[in-house]
Amino acid sequence: MGHRDGFEKPGSRAENREEIERAILNAAEEVFAQKGFGGATMQAIADACHLPKANLHYYFSSKETLYRRVVERIFTIWLEAADSFETSATPDVALRRYITRKMQLSREHRYGSKVWANEVMHGAPIIHDYLETSLRRWTETRIAVIRRWSAEGAIHDVDPRWLLYMIWSTTQHYADFAHQIETLNQGPLSDAQWVSATETVCQIILRGIGLNGDGLDGVAPL
Repeated sequence: MGHRDGFEKPGSRAENREEIERAILNAAEEVFAQKGFGGATMQAIADACHLPKANLHYYFSSKETLYRRVVERIFTIWLEAADSFETSATPDVALRRYITRKMQLSREHRYGSKVWANEVMHGAPIIHDYLETSLRRWTETRIAVIRRWSAEGAIHDVDPRWLLYMIWSTTQHYADFAHQIETLNQGPLSDAQWVSATETVCQIILRGIGLNGDGLDGVAPL
């Protein structure tokens, strides 16, 4: 089939479709991050992933549909990063794992993070329902966990919202302001610099709420 030009590999039809969709979403992330929703075009996205525009529409019927999938993907990845709130026995392990994963995602999905940031800064005209429903529900569950930690004396008595906002703003800065960081760094951060940056963020935030900021056994910085 023509819509697989440049992507055909051995495997099932479902695997091939998944591969093409992933390539489209990766290309769309970058185009939306650079141009915004209004400035991006389906033709530009098709060109970026080396597909005819008609074939792009085969997978995503409209620009808004594709945009929402891009937003949904980064949002889902961010939610999964916070699974440690439920799976970790102690707040120091939970928060270190969460911060570390958020830093990784800023490195791996910088364009997706920028799309989210640009959308929110413009009043979230396309994804406001995410903020009102999914993000609100998710945030309330994490607030409850942090309040329990405070009540148990495991961490200092802090407002959970401010703690979450601090983690989000700090970790996502490395994606949303990557150009500024790379300019000041005279190039992209090396692996060692990412490890150092992640460890610094962990230490400052964890120690600020009364936890040991040092690395923990079994919790790799990156």
